[in-house]
Amino acid sequence: MKKRIVILGSTGSIGTQALDIIERLSERFEVVGLAGNHNAELLAKQANDFNVKYVSIGNEKRLNDLKALVGNKTALCGVEGMCRLSTLPEVDLVVVAVAGAIGIAPTHAALEAGKDIALASKEVLVAAGETTMRLAREKRCAILPIDSEHSAIFQCLQGAPEKSVEKVLLTASGGPFRAVPKEALEKVTVEQALKHPTWNMGGLVTINSATLMNKALETIEAKWLFDVEIEDVEVVVHPQSIIHSMVRFNDGSTLAQLGLPDMRLPIQYALVYPERVQTNLPRMELKDYANLTFEAPDEEKFPALRLARYAVHQGGTLPAVMNAANEEAVALFLNRKIAYLDITRTIERVMERHTTVEATYENVLGADEWAREQVKSI
Repeated sequence: MKKRIVILGSTGSIGTQALDIIERLSERFEVVGLAGNHNAELLAKQANDFNVKYVSIGNEKRLNDLKALVGNKTALCGVEGMCRLSTLPEVDLVVVAVAGAIGIAPTHAALEAGKDIALASKEVLVAAGETTMRLAREKRCAILPIDSEHSAIFQCLQGAPEKSVEKVLLTASGGPFRAVPKEALEKVTVEQALKHPTWNMGGLVTINSATLMNKALETIEAKWLFDVEIEDVEVVVHPQSIIHSMVRFNDGSTLAQLGLPDMRLPIQYALVYPERVQTNLPRMELKDYANLTFEAPDEEKFPALRLARYAVHQGGTLPAVMNAANEEAVALFLNRKIAYLDITRTIERVMERHTTVEATYENVLGADEWAREQVKSI
């Protein structure tokens, strides 16, 4: 039987690459539903190309455009539309690749309905990690990581005895400012921050890489995904981006997962797990990478790592506040309203103002909204 899949965020980078893998393995998969944000034309093309029955668009103003483009397919919109797609009885796996805390509701709805999750949205575990993982355990659903770093860790852990992990080592490219003196960061431009040395990503993710907020968020994700303490998640700067992450075990052994910087490989692993299949993706040649280097991150230059540890120690809704404040601050930077260094300065000010409460779903959404308003007021 084919595995039946819904992709939330199908018009984004992860979603389009997931569809590439599905097309390569068409005998294994059936796409049941697709959800996008505002690109009705691309969403409709995907739905027609893959003969998808259900589509949903985030921007309600584009719903009529979508309906006109997809004919007799069921067209939905908003968070409610994503939740409906995620709980369709025939669905086996839901790929969650939407940006922001908006991904929490459809992820929880899918878990409640007993669906496995292939997770690319950091915010789901950053803002609601405890409740998400508890729900997955209760419903006996798998959460399969798509992020290249967490996929690498997940692969290294296959067959590992329980409680044998000593340290999770998250690799980071270091972004475009790894070797730039701290004082020079005061004058960083948007164009400079968007020049990532390795990956081709969207604006938010690329700026998060420049500030190392991506690694800050990933440390929180790793804590929940792999049931480790935040102190046992260590960030290692690896500019070549060939080792995607590592695990050190309590006997002193360290396992690493290597590969070209191609997101299709971790996406494919999540879709076909526990199998490994041939799809003719590009191979790396070790002879081409004679020098793999590593260094510790400069936490004075990149304070996001410190903020993430503090958020986890305080617990409750503070990680959600950190994430939401970051998204708003990055948007302001991309719109040239604040300076590059003001991103983390603003996040820290918002976190200092917050009184944390239990991270229930309602409280997380409330904290997310509160943090965004605080950024605007600052």
